[in-house]
Amino acid sequence: MKRRIVCKAAALLLATGFAAGAAAQEATLRLVSAFAENGIYVQRLQPWIQKFNAEGKGVLQINFIGGPKAIPTFEVGNAVKTGVVDMALSTGAFYTNVMPEADFLKLTQVPIAEQRKNGAFDAINKVWNDKANMQYLARMVENQPFHLYTNKKIDKPDLTGLKIRITPVYREFFQALNANVVTTAPGEVYTALERGVVDGYGWPIGGIFDLNWQEKTKYRVDPGFYDAEVSLIMNLPAYRKLSQPQRDYLQKQLLALEAQNTFWAQYTAEETARQQKAGIQALKFDAATAKAFVDKAYEVGWSNAQKQSPEIAARFKPLFAPK
Repeated sequence: MKRRIVCKAAALLLATGFAAGAAAQEATLRLVSAFAENGIYVQRLQPWIQKFNAEGKGVLQINFIGGPKAIPTFEVGNAVKTGVVDMALSTGAFYTNVMPEADFLKLTQVPIAEQRKNGAFDAINKVWNDKANMQYLARMVENQPFHLYTNKKIDKPDLTGLKIRITPVYREFFQALNANVVTTAPGEVYTALERGVVDGYGWPIGGIFDLNWQEKTKYRVDPGFYDAEVSLIMNLPAYRKLSQPQRDYLQKQLLALEAQNTFWAQYTAEETARQQKAGIQALKFDAATAKAFVDKAYEVGWSNAQKQSPEIAARFKPLFAPK
C-alpha cells in the first residue's frame, strides 16, 4: 500500500520535476506540505512562495504541489529522503519513521535566530544530512507551546484517573503525570470528548477552533510546554545540485521567512483570548508548581531522547537550552 502511494505520487509529480526551466539557469523545486492546505501553516507559507517566485525568475522557483492529498502526512518525510519531492513543510514529529531524532526539535528553547549563531542549526544539519539524506532549511513556526486541555478541573500536575488523548510528542510526559493515554486520529477527538472516551488532550495553543474542539473543552492548563516546530526540509542531493547563485537566493528567502516568526507570539495571544471568549477556562498553577511542571516536561523529553539516541541527545542538549 505504502509503495503504491509513493510510486503514484512520484508519477504524478514527474512532470513538475526538479529540472531546468525556460531560462537555462532557472530550476524548479517541488514542495509539498504535511499539513492541510486550509490550515494556518500553509496559509502563512503561500505569500512567501509567491514572493519567492516573483523575485526568483531566471534563478529558482517553487512549485507547491499540495498537502496530504498529494502525499499522506506521515509519508512526506520519506518522500523528501528519497527525492520523490524536493522540499516539504513538516514537523519532526511527522517523520520519526525516517529518524527518531526528528522529534528532538520540540525540545529547543532558544529561537531559530540564536540556533543559527550558537551551532545548533549546524548540528541539526549534520544529523539530518547523515541520517535522513535531508537538509534542514528553516523553521517557520515558533512560540507555539503545547498545552493540556481537559474537561475535569485539576489543581496540581497529577493526571491520575484521567484519560488523555496523546500524540508521540507528549506521550511520555503525560504518562509521567500518571495519565491513562489514548491514541486517536485528530478527526475522532471531538466524538471522543463528546462521549467521555477521553477527558482531555494535548494540543498547541493554536488550532483547536479549526477542529471545533472548543465546543467540547472546558479547561486549558497553563503554562504550556515544549514549542511546536514546523520547518522546511529538503532532499540533500537536490540541495547540493543547486548552483551557488541558486543556493544563495534560497538562503536569502529562508532568512526572510524566519524573520516573520514574530507573528507567532501575536497569534498565541490572540488564540489565548479567543479560547477565553469561547468559555475555555485557564487553570494556572502557582509559580513554583508551574516551574516544576515545565521542568518535568523537559526532563522527560530529554530522558526519552537519550534512550533513543544518547550521543545525539548529548550533542543537542546544551545547544537547545537557554543560557
